[in-house]
Amino acid sequence: MNRKKKINQTLKAKAKKANSKFHSNGKAKYIAKADRVATDVGEQSTTAVESVIKEQANTAAPLEQ
Repeated sequence: MNRKKKINQTLKAKAKKANSKFHSNGKAKYIAKADRVATDVGEQSTTAVESVIKEQANTAAPLEQ
């Protein structure tokens, strides 16, 4: 009885692992808090730079005409 149980247990575990490779997890990949802060700061600085560039372009355009 124990031998059959052990064989079935290993076969079920192998089948479960094989099936899990085909099904993707809906969970998002974990991002460390420091990385999240760094990306937020990077996004804020790029948006700030873009807004400054747009403002300069808007003020420079009437001068050229």
